[in-house]
Amino acid sequence: MKPVKSLLIVIGSLSLILLEGCSNNNQATSPESSPTSASSPESTAQQTNVTKTESSGHAATPLKGGQVVESGPYHLEFVPLKESKSVHLDFYLQKGDNHEAIPNAKVVAQVQLPDGTQKSIPLTYDAQGKHYAAVLSETAPGQYNVKITSDIDGKKVDGRFSFNR
Repeated sequence: MKPVKSLLIVIGSLSLILLEGCSNNNQATSPESSPTSASSPESTAQQTNVTKTESSGHAATPLKGGQVVESGPYHLEFVPLKESKSVHLDFYLQKGDNHEAIPNAKVVAQVQLPDGTQKSIPLTYDAQGKHYAAVLSETAPGQYNVKITSDIDGKKVDGRFSFNR
């Protein structure tokens, strides 16, 4: 009788080991909880429309239908409007939960064209539209990578975006 009990214990133990080995332990994690997905202040918003670079108390949602980067208290939203012979670049620089426009920043877009060349474009503030704007007169098809640097009273805030033409 003792060998039967020992055999049952061994078979039961092996069964548990096999079941544990065959089980799928891959668990889905949210980007916020994953240690490898921590964003830096130079994050991009290429695949998704929202990238949160630092924790802030306001929502990271596109207000104008563009690509959004949240950096601390700042809401950066980039909207490229393609026209026949150019691309109109609209950039909304806002602060706080109420998304108050920041009119006195120095804003420059560094655009990497599809052929790899770089172009620096200063954006000017449009008081009526409460956003910064410029026109990119390039028509080459392909992906355009855009880094927008905003100097807000000596504090630099960057956002990386892209669009296809």
